Amino acid sequence: MIQNTVTAFLVALPLAFCAPVAAQAPVAYTVAFPNAVHHEARVRVTFAQLPPGPLQVRMARSSPGRYALHEFAKNVYDVSATDSKGNPLRITRPDPSGWDVAGHDGAVVFRYTLFGDRTDGTYAGIDSRHAQLNMPATLAYARGLEQRPAEVKFDLPTGWQVASQLRPDAATGTWYAPHLQYLMDSPASLGPLQTRTWQEQGRTIEMQMLHEGTDAELDSYVALTKKVVKEAAAVFGELPAYDFGRYTFLANYLPQTSGDGMEHRNSTVVTSNLPLRGAGAERNLGTVAHEFFHSWNVERIRPQDLEPFDFDRADMSSGLWFAEGFTSYYGPLLLRRAGVLTDQQFCERGVNGLVNALLLSPGAARYSPVQMSQQAPFVDAAAAIDPDNRANTYLSYYAIGGANALALDLDLRANHKTTLDAFMRAVWRQYGKAQRNYAPERPYTLPDLQRVLGEVSHDTAFAGRFFRDHIYGHELPKFAQLLAPAGLQLRKAKAGQASLGLNRLQFLPDSSGALLPASSLVGSPLYQAGIDREDVLLKFDGQPLKRATVLQQLLATHKPGDVVPVEVRARDGVRTVPVTLQEAPTLEVVALPSATRQQLAFRKAWLSGKKN
Repeated sequence: MIQNTVTAFLVALPLAFCAPVAAQAPVAYTVAFPNAVHHEARVRVTFAQLPPGPLQVRMARSSPGRYALHEFAKNVYDVSATDSKGNPLRITRPDPSGWDVAGHDGAVVFRYTLFGDRTDGTYAGIDSRHAQLNMPATLAYARGLEQRPAEVKFDLPTGWQVASQLRPDAATGTWYAPHLQYLMDSPASLGPLQTRTWQEQGRTIEMQMLHEGTDAELDSYVALTKKVVKEAAAVFGELPAYDFGRYTFLANYLPQTSGDGMEHRNSTVVTSNLPLRGAGAERNLGTVAHEFFHSWNVERIRPQDLEPFDFDRADMSSGLWFAEGFTSYYGPLLLRRAGVLTDQQFCERGVNGLVNALLLSPGAARYSPVQMSQQAPFVDAAAAIDPDNRANTYLSYYAIGGANALALDLDLRANHKTTLDAFMRAVWRQYGKAQRNYAPERPYTLPDLQRVLGEVSHDTAFAGRFFRDHIYGHELPKFAQLLAPAGLQLRKAKAGQASLGLNRLQFLPDSSGALLPASSLVGSPLYQAGIDREDVLLKFDGQPLKRATVLQQLLATHKPGDVVPVEVRARDGVRTVPVTLQEAPTLEVVALPSATRQQLAFRKAWLSGKKN
């Protein structure tokens, strides 16, 4: 039976599958949900045609699109193994993420229970209503069999359907992957899915949705998604050649869902508990725009240091400022070009955050985008219980990369008669378009990106300076100058208002004061006064700090430069310290009412839709 399945499988597969290794028996999975109400799945894996010796079965420790360790084996239990005749096999545990199975007869049937109750793009979320499965969190694999094809069958509760980028066989209900890398990059959404499908440039795009809204809300949301798809394709000049001709949005907007977005080669997981109407629809659509842009940038235009992805360690890359950061710039820009946002909304939601993050973050003055990218294993949903000082040492590669993308786009437009769109198209054509065995033929290095920038700008010296100063270095862009040609002004959002800085305060439930929950920011009034994490501000200018409105009212009576006594409870007791107030540092970008015709034309060329 296994050999017949393999033969049928090989006949249907593209020629790229037909390497000698594909002639071996596929790894066969069955996933069932007999106890979904308690967030459990039961998984059976059949490993056949095995060489002699123990079989090393493992759960992944990391997941494509994530860069920290997640130790997925922690949610696996009730493990057992038998040979082809059903005889029990001896299992040993060599490490926390693996099981060694000895004494088999050339086949191992490996069974386990999986617990999963987080619905997002990283983990597994299972309940009586649906299942959202990220494969590294769900499926065990065997060392040495990574190049074998895989087949997955789902034993579904009544009324459930399956959506995945895996290749389906409707006749057998089986989903296929050419090898482990592809399998682990192919999440599945299961449940009573609502489907909307359309054609774009000869490709099938589908939205597979779980939500509680109306059909009209879903149709309106899909109509906006279509516009985003067109604008993203216009940046690169074409859609990718999606495997099996299909791209799938796996959208889960149920109340139990955690907010997330996770890109994959021919699909994306977009999850949120926000509805498909009003502000919820707009926020959800922002995630759609970001993740869809990834089907070029990071899925096919891929950094060399992430190829191939290693499921057994934290994968560090020096290029996340480009892979994630440039994508973060394009997400809101696509919404503006698609008509979802106005110019002012784009400034408020796409520009202000990037500019404030880069110019006001102490970390951005300390580390470069490359160094921020390298810290991803510590911050990308990584779990730790000890306090850190990242408020002063770190700025997300999303923000630092996005802000530099904004600066580069404006610079190219103003000074080099080209655009960031042209740069992205050139990178796509040289390092993303050509694919082999479901991976890029030429994953890029940072010098590759610098060279392409020199070609597009026709100025290799400029490209060298940009990378030296802003990518390998941490020189801050001159945003006021860069925004001016678009008729946009960078200014203080609260000019003349007194402030304690950007430190976040947590007002205590008993109204006894305001806790500083994280490190005070370098250079802020609290930092300068020697007030730090877990200190409690009791009084400001002699007045008890019972709630946030009290502090706001007291600050309004002062001006920047005033020295105010603050009573604080610190680890060494209660004391009163002088605090010198600063001007509120928050910045904003606004459109000049007196913008010239030339400035308006610059802005239109930048922000207007590009689709044909």
